[in-house]
Amino acid sequence: MTRILIENIGELFTGDIAKPYRDARRLLIEDGRIAAFDPADGVECDARIDARNAAVLPGLVDGHVHPAFGEWTPTQDTIGWIGNYLHGGTTTMISAGELHVPGLDYENLSPELVTSLAVVTAATTGRVRWSGMKLHAGTVLLVPGMQAEHFDRLRASGSRFAKFIFYPLEANRVEAKQYMAWCHERGIRVKVHTGGVSRSGLSQICGYQTLSWLQPDIAAHVAGGPIPMSDTDLDALIDHTRFALELCSSGNYGSTLRAVKRLQDHGALDRLTLGTDTPGGTGVIPRGMFRNILFLTSACGVSAGEAVAIATGNTAKAHGLDVGILDIGRPADLLICGPVQGSAGSTLSDAIAHGDLPGVAYVIVDGEIIVAGRSRQTPPSSIAPRFTCCDTGWLTGSHAGGRHT
Repeated sequence: MTRILIENIGELFTGDIAKPYRDARRLLIEDGRIAAFDPADGVECDARIDARNAAVLPGLVDGHVHPAFGEWTPTQDTIGWIGNYLHGGTTTMISAGELHVPGLDYENLSPELVTSLAVVTAATTGRVRWSGMKLHAGTVLLVPGMQAEHFDRLRASGSRFAKFIFYPLEANRVEAKQYMAWCHERGIRVKVHTGGVSRSGLSQICGYQTLSWLQPDIAAHVAGGPIPMSDTDLDALIDHTRFALELCSSGNYGSTLRAVKRLQDHGALDRLTLGTDTPGGTGVIPRGMFRNILFLTSACGVSAGEAVAIATGNTAKAHGLDVGILDIGRPADLLICGPVQGSAGSTLSDAIAHGDLPGVAYVIVDGEIIVAGRSRQTPPSSIAPRFTCCDTGWLTGSHAGGRHT
């Protein structure tokens, strides 16, 4: 049993958009999960973190990444990007397809090839905790001609997501709906590339007409990835559907503003999810999820608590994951952050509302301290939390040194 007590919390963001904050000053982590809020004085623990009035919030959930194999991304010829995203506050990432594997011929994708690619990446890149990151890899790229046994293989491999991107949806409506049914029968959630063509130039254009009958679980980058659907289609998508809608760093800022304002008017921010759509043509963006949050607050008028919830609980829920919300029994994936030195905000909420980047001091995943003292991807927080070990034996075990950076 391992217990960590976080004390003197200034603000506690829950990740739940219905109730974005919790009035609690202390949080107890036990065996990797949230055990209690404001536990009794004198509770036994192995370690304490004095937040010194800094904020605690869920680890960010990036709903749209494009890994290849491990921490290498051939699109930007970069090594170590996953660990850098962790330092940027993201603790969970969800593959929107391993599109960038070298040599992958988008014009000659077969059912066997796409299934095998997903199975291999789920069993390799998706199997390892990269630098502490929870990476859900092995997202199948759906193509015509797949059979039920292909989806059986995917489920058996642990693949949890599928994506329509190169698939000619309008020409294959019956088959596409069958794929949706097969996926749902096996607990696989389906995402759809929307808008104009992707970086490859070979994806299928997708707007409201297609999405209205397909009814995917998540419509990807509805404000562009990089090219959005028309304003008319975007408005209709928000007005006449109810599935999750994703915004990404790679999109069109005007369309993003339009989508957020319309969702606000409908009281439907609970539908909104976030991702970076990186690595790719947009680049490698370790602070990409925070940049999404700050655009929502400073440009779109979303409150700080709601923006954090969209980037955590909303995105996790849409993908069927149990992370993103700080509540009893949930995984202890969280950040301790404060306003950056020189920020206009005296609290993290103030800083985020102003559009200022948070300073990440701690990143904790499943109750394990991964980043301690200061993130290498954010400026220093104006608040420096203090760590105290209550059990010297704890420091000599798996928590000593190791992954703390």
